[in-house]
Amino acid sequence: LEIRCRGGVDFYPPFGRTQLVVREVDPTFTLGLLAERRRQTLAALAAAGLLERNKLLALAPLPLDVALVTSVGSAAYHDFLSTLRESGYGFQVLFLHASVQGREAEREVASALAALAGARVDCVALIRGGGSRADLAVFDSRRIAEAVARAPVPVLTGLGHETDQAIADLAAHTALKTPTKVAELLVGRVREADRRVVQAGLALRRAAPLPLQRGREALRRAERSVALARYRLAGAATRLEDLGAALGRAGRRLLGGRVAAAAALSRRLAQGAPRLLERRRGVPERLGRAIAGRGRAAVGAWGVRLDGWTRLCGELAPQRTLARGFSITRDPAGRLLRQPGQVAAGDRLTTELAAGTVRSRVEGA
Repeated sequence: LEIRCRGGVDFYPPFGRTQLVVREVDPTFTLGLLAERRRQTLAALAAAGLLERNKLLALAPLPLDVALVTSVGSAAYHDFLSTLRESGYGFQVLFLHASVQGREAEREVASALAALAGARVDCVALIRGGGSRADLAVFDSRRIAEAVARAPVPVLTGLGHETDQAIADLAAHTALKTPTKVAELLVGRVREADRRVVQAGLALRRAAPLPLQRGREALRRAERSVALARYRLAGAATRLEDLGAALGRAGRRLLGGRVAAAAALSRRLAQGAPRLLERRRGVPERLGRAIAGRGRAAVGAWGVRLDGWTRLCGELAPQRTLARGFSITRDPAGRLLRQPGQVAAGDRLTTELAAGTVRSRVEGA
């Protein structure tokens, strides 16, 4: 520090000693020099665009890897680490020792910040305990301010200033009053991320069963539709059999009557007119073909209806439902699985898919 003082030279003859006796010190002289240097440094940093450079970096939402730059064993060192430790979160701290006061402070702090170029950290905490304005003057250094601005990750400062800010604070991403405040900011950010993860997990657990429930309901509806189609098909088959039998009986009765009539006509013709008998010789055969044709037409009509019902059953068949992405799961006894409570851990399940069967084991229900 440079000081301005008032005094005089005193000579002590018995020992031949000359000394400077200081009677008054001007405290405003040093503060005036610091203020002027601060103004010049701020102007230079602003012209170079360095005051906003570090602020443009994004602070990670989960800043668990932290670089700590301070004096080893200092109160700031212990306060910062104890706050992180008490949070219970898994912070990983890369510590870089640097004097934060004295002749070597400027060089060591700037070197520590420069050494982070290849480090894999989320942010840097540059901290120190409180002190007088002159004690903290090193953080008004242009060299330190440039190192803060050019840091590859956000720099958080906690330099113990209660009333004003150092130039390093102005160049940093975030400036806080104390080392503890810096640690609390990191803990709060991690806690907020933790809260969001917990909320997302709860939301996921609430939403996950809904598609499965909808799928089960759709499968139950499909099963009911298939059962109804089977019932209708069985009824149609019964009716078709009844109609076929009735048609056969009617055909036989009709054919029997026609044969008898043909025989009678044949006798009459044989008795009455051989030429008429000759002309009518093909009548029974034509009548038989006509009757058979009518029977085939009726059977064909019912066959068309049966084909329609068969296609309907095919559309509603379980295999078509499986081909649309659904599946049927059965427990070890072969029963359809509808509720998680039907199975226990270790049970073997069989799931039927459109292209085959999958077997699985229950880990938990």
